[in-house]
This record gives sequence, C-alpha cells and structure tokens, in this order.
Amino acid sequence: MASSFQTAPTTAAHLPAPAESTLPAWWRDGLLWLTLALTAFAVAPFLLPGYFWGANDARHHVYFLFEYDRLVQDGIWWPRWSPDFAFGYGYPFFNIYGLFSHFLAELLHHFLGFSFTAAVEAIFGVSIVAGAGAMYLFVRSWLGRPAAVIAALAYTYAPYHLLNLYVRANLAESMAFVWLPLCLWAARESVVRPAYRWVVALAISYAGLMLTSNLVIVLFTPLLAGYVLLLTVVHSGAATRGAPWTRRVGAWLWRCVPPALGGLAGLGLSAVFWLPAFLERQYVRVDQWFDGRYAYQGHFIYWQQFFSTNWGFGVSVPGPDDPISFQIGAAIVAFAVLGVLMVWRTAGPLRWEIAFFVAGALSAAFVASTWAAPLWEVPIVGGLLQTAQFPWRWLVIVVICVAPVAGLLGHRAIMVEQERLSLPLLAAATVLILASYPYLRVEIREAAEGPVSLAALMRFQQSSDEMTGSTAWVKEIPTWSPMADYYISQEIAGENVEPIDTKLDYSIFDYETFGASSVAHSSVSEEIYYFNGESTPQAVVFNHFYYPGWNAYLLDGEHGRRVTPVPIVPEATGTLGRMTVAVPPGEGYLLLVYEDTPTRMAGGIISITTLAILAGGALFAVLYRRRTQR
Repeated sequence: MASSFQTAPTTAAHLPAPAESTLPAWWRDGLLWLTLALTAFAVAPFLLPGYFWGANDARHHVYFLFEYDRLVQDGIWWPRWSPDFAFGYGYPFFNIYGLFSHFLAELLHHFLGFSFTAAVEAIFGVSIVAGAGAMYLFVRSWLGRPAAVIAALAYTYAPYHLLNLYVRANLAESMAFVWLPLCLWAARESVVRPAYRWVVALAISYAGLMLTSNLVIVLFTPLLAGYVLLLTVVHSGAATRGAPWTRRVGAWLWRCVPPALGGLAGLGLSAVFWLPAFLERQYVRVDQWFDGRYAYQGHFIYWQQFFSTNWGFGVSVPGPDDPISFQIGAAIVAFAVLGVLMVWRTAGPLRWEIAFFVAGALSAAFVASTWAAPLWEVPIVGGLLQTAQFPWRWLVIVVICVAPVAGLLGHRAIMVEQERLSLPLLAAATVLILASYPYLRVEIREAAEGPVSLAALMRFQQSSDEMTGSTAWVKEIPTWSPMADYYISQEIAGENVEPIDTKLDYSIFDYETFGASSVAHSSVSEEIYYFNGESTPQAVVFNHFYYPGWNAYLLDGEHGRRVTPVPIVPEATGTLGRMTVAVPPGEGYLLLVYEDTPTRMAGGIISITTLAILAGGALFAVLYRRRTQR
C-alpha cells in the first residue's frame, strides 16, 4: 500500500522517502556493506589480547555466562535459577534478567569452544555490527542510503554507546542496541506499507528486545508507541484529506491495526519470560538494587556533562565530577543540528518524524538531567522514570533518537550524488569516526580473582558485593557460606574446583535418631536418603534460599517415581530463609527439584500459542499469494 511519502512528487519542495522498489535488496546494497566495514574501529578493541576485567560489568557477564553453562551441562537451555550466586545459596537470576545475549554467548562457548571471556567479547562485537546494520536499514527506508550510512555510524560511535561497550561493559544493553532500530523499522513499515511480514517483524523485534533487556524495553516502549501514533495520524490524514471525519477516524484505526498486532504478538512471544519476571518479582528483594550507591538521587547528569569531552574509566558517583563521560557527542549533535536546518523547509510531511525524534532526544536528555530531579519524585511519572535505576540510562533514548536526525545530513537534498558513495559522504563518515576515535579503547587487566572458576566467583561476590541478590525471605544478606569455603579449599589444595555434591545442612542432624545423605545432586535438583527414628516428622534443611518453584517429593525408592508432594517452607529460625522440608517417620528417598510454577507454565503456553498463530498466518499469506497470482 503506497503512502503520501512515496506518491509525493520529487521536487525541491519535498523530501520523499525512497520507494521500496528503488532500494536494492540488503545483500546487494554496497553502502550497507561499507557501513558494516566501518564499524571495525569499534570492534577492534575487543580483538586485543586479554580481557577488560576492570570495566564495570565485565566480570558480571563472564560469570553470568559461566553460570548459564553450568546449567546447560545439566541439560537446561532455558534456565531460571542460578545455583552459585549469593555464595551458593542460589538466586532466580534468569527468571528476572533477559538471557538472550548470554544464550548467544553460550552457543559460541558450548559448540565452538570459545572461552568464557572470548564468547562475551564476540557478542559485544556482534552487537556493534548488527546494531549498525539495523539502524542503516531503518533509516534507508525513509531517508535514503547515504543518510542511512551517516545515521548508522552516528549510532555506532555515539559516546554513550561506546561507554556501554568499553566502560560499563553491559552486554545486555549493548545487544539491545540491535533491537531498538529494528523495532522502529518494523513499526514504521507496518504503518506505511501494511503487510503481514511487518507484523511478524515487529513481533520478533519487540520480543527480542524483551528477552535481551527488560529494563531498556520499559524506557523504549513509550517512544515506540508515540512513533506509531504519529505515523498513523500523518499517513491516514494524508490519505483521507477532505474526507468526512468518520472516514478519517476509520482510516486512522485501520492504520493502527498492524503495529498493534505486532506489539501484542511481541508480548505474546516473550510471555515465557516477562510474565513470571513481572508476577514473581515480589519474591526477590529489590531494596539492595535501589538503595545506597544504587539510589538514583546521586546519578543525575549536570548540564555541562552533556558537552564535556572528558573520558575515563570508573563508575558513576554523586555530583558533576564523574570519572566517566555522559556526553552526547559534539560531532553527532553538530550533524543533527545542521541536518535539521538544511532540510526543514523542504521536508514536507517528513517534518513530523524529524520533529518527533528531536523532541524525543531533548526529552530523554532532560529527564536524565538534574533539572528533572523533581519529576522523579512525582507519583506515577516518577515510577516510570525510576525504572531506569540510574537517570543517565535515559541516554539510550537520546542515542536512538539523535542518530536518525544526524542522518539528515546525508539526505539526497544535501548530497548531490544521490544514493551512492560520494566524497561528501566519505568525509561525513570520517568525521564521525575521528570524533570518537580517542574513546575507542578498553583497559585490559588481569582477573583479580584468578581464572574463571567457582572459587573465583565466590571471591568476586565477596570483594565487590555483587551478584549477591536475595529472595524475599532472606532477612540478612550473607557475606560467605559453607559452599564458598568448600570451593576455596579445593583451590588452596591445588585441586580442580568442582561443584559441590550436596546442599544439605549436615550440622543439624542427630545421627542416632535422624539423618540424611545425598544420593544425587545437580544444579537444580537433589535426591537424598533419610532415616527418621522419631515418631514425628523431622526437618531437613537445604542451603538454598526459599523461592517458589522449588518442590519436594517422596519417592518410591532410589531414583524412583514421585509419590507424595512434601511442603517446603522457609526455615523458622535464622536469617537466611533457607528451604526446610519435614520428612515423615521411617526411612525413604526425597527429591528436591526446581520446576515451573503455574505463572511460568502460563507464560510458556502463551508464547507457544503466539508462535503457532504467527506461523499459521505466514503459511496462509504464502498460500493466498500463490492463489491470487495464478
């Protein structure tokens, strides 16, 4: 379905988007391949020998992957429980944290033999190249190929993007940079050129973003919804100008259908993750991630920091003297300003989209700044803003908005040689890369905890007070554990550090009348033999934080079938909220296992059903097209 963007005459009075038929397929687009090649300068730091262990989250993602691999070794490719976090008491990490980027890294580690650090660095590199390609495809669909080159390079070399890569080393947020322009592209096409493939594309892109970073998607969704609303109003209005208001409303509603279906399908595809992450969030302690050094009040951006060229390594601190940079980027801002000034008068209907992204960038910069501090205290509005945890995280929205605007400088109305490589285009690309070239570096360091192992993971958690999340039943967050002692003792003895073979608390047993021993143990289950000479049930305590999903069953023999469910409760004494199971008099076998809750099963059913519906729709579309072409 054509729109006014394609049917408007190509004159100096308008800046029409290139018609879809005039654009080469992506694999035959030379400028796309040039753009991807020019990302090599951003990828290069990850090719250096060693690993940047000192970056903010660099260690985290290695151990996230390490823990993912521990679960894959037990045959679990969709993990929810991380048995070694919190010093071995366990934490439902992947139940509340998007796993897509670590899934990709695990593929490299498990099947291709990449080391943990090499796999993480490789996914950083993939996120850079794929993010540039995604931004290129989005912008070329409405501003043309030279504009797409500039926008993609502005996106890649934006200082906040580089901060995410080299200083913060946040793998999930870096991978989110791939999905953001893909969502915008699919949403735009579903309005401008409604077709079933764009509904599917939006569903996959939105679900991918959800599975990658459920934090970024909360920040991004209002922008995406606003963009869709703007497009539907502009395009339905252009098509029905002068028509009765009822027809105009009908046209607007009809334009809303494809992106609405795509967004709902994206939620459906990702329900297996977000439904339990949302409904079971109440079972984890969140105070430790929003108080103290994580409190948002100390992490607003001062206005001068948006333009400061200082660059450094470290973490955000209260006040204007952060050792790290929150600049937007002088070259990118200059390109955006010049692009808007040069095309605004002749932009025609594209002016609405340009204004939208300018407003989006300015709004996101404002809410990240000290000027917006009072807003963060306002009910509802403050709740949305605080989902970012740190105000400076709103810079991700600044980047996704300012990059397309910077691409305006490559529009055909400015660059005389349309839709092909030219000297002005090469000059613009060079300026963008050189402007950020001083920031293209990582600090290679040795691992303070030693080689990646369970012992190193314990030391990392102790020294940094990281990855020590607790469930809601934990009254006092532990600072060490018997499991940590076990791993460190293996390392001191010069042995290979192997996973612990039981999490039973043996210190509570009176072996004359009651005791238990482990028969089989894995990352998410343990079978024990017990004998109870008392006349009443006796408690067995496991060194696991209590959390829904852990279930206990009496078995009809060793490795037997499950016969009777046994309730699990948090321990009545102490501060750790460990899981306690009351076993009956006599002897027998008991299985403790981590399983899906009704919420998790419901999310899985919704995702599978949505996938089936999308696949069925695709099959119907193909058959219908073939039938109509006969």
